[in-house]
Amino acid sequence: MNYRTRSKGWVRVMTGLAGMTLLPALLIVPSGAAPSLTVPVATAAQIAEATNAQALTAPASVTSAPLPGAVSPSFSTANTIAVLTTTSGGPQTGVSGSGTEGQPLTVTGSGLPKNATVTLEWSTNNATWVADIEPSTANYLGMTATSLDVTLGTATTDASGSFTYKTTVPVDFGGVHNVYAVVNGTEYAVGGFTTLRTLTISPTSGPVGTTIHVTVTGLGETAYTTGDGVNWDNHMTGLVSALWTRGTASFTLRAAGPVGKHTIEVGSSLSTLYMNPDQSPVPYAGLNTATFTTTAESSPAAATIDLPHDYNATPGQYTTLSTANLDPASSAVATLSVNRGTVGSEVTVKVSGLSANGTDQLEWSSVVGSRVNCPNGSSSCWQFASTPLGSATASSGTLSSTVTIPVTNQEYPGAGLGGWHVIQVMNGSKVEAEVPYYVQASVVVYKSASGNVLTKGLATAAPVPDVTSPTLTQVAGVGTPTLTFHEGQEFTVAIDGVGWTQMDNTLAVDYDNSLVGYGCGFNSNGYMVVHLFATGGPGTHIIDLYPQMYTLNPSFTTTAYGMTPFLDYSTNYPGLALGYQVPAIHLAIRIDK
Repeated sequence: MNYRTRSKGWVRVMTGLAGMTLLPALLIVPSGAAPSLTVPVATAAQIAEATNAQALTAPASVTSAPLPGAVSPSFSTANTIAVLTTTSGGPQTGVSGSGTEGQPLTVTGSGLPKNATVTLEWSTNNATWVADIEPSTANYLGMTATSLDVTLGTATTDASGSFTYKTTVPVDFGGVHNVYAVVNGTEYAVGGFTTLRTLTISPTSGPVGTTIHVTVTGLGETAYTTGDGVNWDNHMTGLVSALWTRGTASFTLRAAGPVGKHTIEVGSSLSTLYMNPDQSPVPYAGLNTATFTTTAESSPAAATIDLPHDYNATPGQYTTLSTANLDPASSAVATLSVNRGTVGSEVTVKVSGLSANGTDQLEWSSVVGSRVNCPNGSSSCWQFASTPLGSATASSGTLSSTVTIPVTNQEYPGAGLGGWHVIQVMNGSKVEAEVPYYVQASVVVYKSASGNVLTKGLATAAPVPDVTSPTLTQVAGVGTPTLTFHEGQEFTVAIDGVGWTQMDNTLAVDYDNSLVGYGCGFNSNGYMVVHLFATGGPGTHIIDLYPQMYTLNPSFTTTAYGMTPFLDYSTNYPGLALGYQVPAIHLAIRIDK
């Protein structure tokens, strides 16, 4: 009987292992010096085109399980290899032991050196996202993973060369893992173990709008295993990934109506759910289901916006906006009272080290353009644009001025766009100092003439007026602010501060946990108005907007998980590594009879 091993594209066939258990073909990597297997993220031509490709580093605030053990020292392979047996409390797949993390795990072996100390090594991976960081944008390229071995523990063989080692299934990526038995730096036996997935939800019942906490374990680090599609009542809601959280994804859903039982499905995915996983090359990444019971109707809750944590990245790590005309002779330094906020908010700019006193101009540097009809996704389809923020007088080489972050307007294209921007201190045409500022997405607030809040984000739809100079609201077809609509009535959801990179230029839209589509804010300078229809019968209906990676222009062949709601946006979204705080936005409407 024989089995195959694979590393870096080559295959080795090993023979003469009588009586061994057949291990998963093409899933066992050879033993040795902690094999390094890097998953390519794009073709050579694409990488050449993406000249600033880089693996992203997870923000320090992302909590992830550590490696299951210390990284193994290198080890060689004996001429004869025995077979280890792995068992746990989980079901058996027929090709190796299997179970879920935390369950008992027993490793047994025989035919090893007698009365020897055996070190048990466990194969795993480190994985992350890859992006192309250009001077004026950021593009998503895919993912990369590097394999390594870690030490689970040690055992001692008896006088016949046998041993038994008991532990628990490590908290780690799901899928197939190799287990090596090493004595004095030489591998004498190998086995395999498959870590399966789990799905838990809490609570399991509640009224419409209840926040449901969902946890999935055992996600992997390769295509079809690193992402799980999430369905609600046979409708796609979004996906989760666990590259940065080592196989565990935690996220929330909101309970939708009608009253009664609803089914949540979670399973392997590249975007939509893989519906026949048992017949796939990764059957261990199958479907998991849970039931939530919606118990009662509820009144529509006010709109909320959930931002990921502030990761406090340094400016050199995250700003993709580069500007020209920097004064090479200037040693001035600009600082801000805060480095992020919404359109219309205020920030104080302080500058020190100016070489001359007098009046300086403050400008907001942004971009303007569109990805539509943009050849090959070239950044030449957009260009830098500036909006004046006012002037300030320098005295003794310093100045201080409070400015307002621009809102979307028709006079200054690029004003109101979300994401990373630069506030510049100008002396004539020269930039004396500049400092990055991040514009966060926000829900448009509609107020009465007296200043009272009418609604957040929601209004009836109105025809676009046939006039020469309509307001931005009129152009978008926004009518009367309200939370209540007739069944079938068209309405709008309005958002400010949408960005322009592939990380933040779109938001996916779910209606009652069912993906409807997406909206984009680049061409409209950050002001995004989505049109929907009030459907589903009388009662309260939920609307959720989630981050998604726009992968259509430019596009690469390896960009799985694009154009799909990212439900675990606060821990595993690639843009977090670049300082992008793309939020989830939650709204609700009422349909009357």
